[in-house]
Amino acid sequence: MHFRHLLVPVASEADADVTCHALSGYLDDVERVTAVHVIEKAGGGIDKAPLGKREEDSEDILDDVETTLGDRVQVDTDRYYGTDVAETIFEAAADVDADAVAFRARGGSRIARLLAGDVSTRIVTDPSIPVVSLPKPAE
Repeated sequence: MHFRHLLVPVASEADADVTCHALSGYLDDVERVTAVHVIEKAGGGIDKAPLGKREEDSEDILDDVETTLGDRVQVDTDRYYGTDVAETIFEAAADVDADAVAFRARGGSRIARLLAGDVSTRIVTDPSIPVVSLPKPAE
């Protein structure tokens, strides 16, 4: 199955690098990639960092994706805000009419994933469009 338009969520510069590297071998039939960074809002609680800093970081993260993939495929970038990262990713996919979500699951211990709410698990559990989990790139 081939997808023409992929939504690619990225959480950090390191995540963007690994995700782009993993995705690069699968771009032959892809016409467009929309990279999305979700700034998680606390929903009434205290945010993890000042919003301005997180927006600056978001811009750097998305620039990395555009720089890495932009010579091989059309790359669009966008920033979203939400209290539920997985839900926000699917909202973004609907907004841009993506065919699928492609992501590289990040590691971490089972306890860390349980405490953090493991976005990866929530993305693949009940998706509204196909989800592609990218393999770990060969070193």
